[in-house]
Amino acid sequence: MEKVVIGIDVGGTSAKLGVVNRAGTIRWQTSFSTQSSLEEFFARVGEAIQTAQAQLIPAVEVIGIGVGAPAANARSGTLQAVNMNWSGNARPGPPDGRRPNFREALSRAVGLPVVLDNDANATALGEMYFGAAQHLRDFILVTLGTGLGSGFVVNGNLVYGSDGLAGEMGHICVDMNGRDCACGRKGCLETYVSANGLKRTVFELLAQRRTESPLRGVSYHALTARMVSEAAEAGDPIAAEAFELTGKILGLKLADAVAHTSPEAIILFGGLAGAGKLIFEPTARYLKQFILHIYRTDLPLLPSALPGSDAAVLGAAALAWDNNQ
Repeated sequence: MEKVVIGIDVGGTSAKLGVVNRAGTIRWQTSFSTQSSLEEFFARVGEAIQTAQAQLIPAVEVIGIGVGAPAANARSGTLQAVNMNWSGNARPGPPDGRRPNFREALSRAVGLPVVLDNDANATALGEMYFGAAQHLRDFILVTLGTGLGSGFVVNGNLVYGSDGLAGEMGHICVDMNGRDCACGRKGCLETYVSANGLKRTVFELLAQRRTESPLRGVSYHALTARMVSEAAEAGDPIAAEAFELTGKILGLKLADAVAHTSPEAIILFGGLAGAGKLIFEPTARYLKQFILHIYRTDLPLLPSALPGSDAAVLGAAALAWDNNQ
């Protein structure tokens, strides 16, 4: 009987669940809402596991569950279920020490060992098991989506720090008097380097320049990172400069990060990384410019090798496989 794990990607409105074997093949998957109660969520997970076991031929043995979610803490087993009707987990709420232990509660509900971690750490493990980091022991994974997340792997292990919260590059400071961040501070990296950060840069440039641009007149809410990349590819100077500035800031902060772990490579993942050379070229150039000379100046900057639509489930599954070594 083939051994498999369950990978669950928990989002603000829905969860995606997959049955994944050791080779990274998703044997079965489903999705369901996270807008009901926590108890209902646990019930849906249990039902999905039973359905998968009944439908899969040849039969499988589920040996564990991995859960990736924003603001999850691997040490405490808790998460901040923003936008979800999960009593005791939503923000604002008590600190981790007094939050319900999501990991233990799910394990009791389904009778399987559960590993919980934030989505960036899960993606880093996913790259190590199934993607671009399969032959790496030391690397940094940066997720470039609506915000910016990161996971640090040293000697084949994720870095958690004393409280499970190490490696939050999205909230290192770029400018202490800079852009407002949702965390309540100013100048955080993700306010400059993310899909939303790119949009903010475009609007600042449009206000500063009189240059003609197809992006002029597009509302902030209507503008997308894809629209900016398409404009840049078509030769729009505003869009091109926005990517140049974004890559400059990211390259600078990655050069700083290299000093902490001296990685073999850095992997960029997420929607903004999908802009390809528009983000990779300036980031690599400024990384090489700002990196301290004692480190490898030709440090590889790699794209993710995880399939986009399944990356989050594979990352969550990697958590479970890592726990079952």
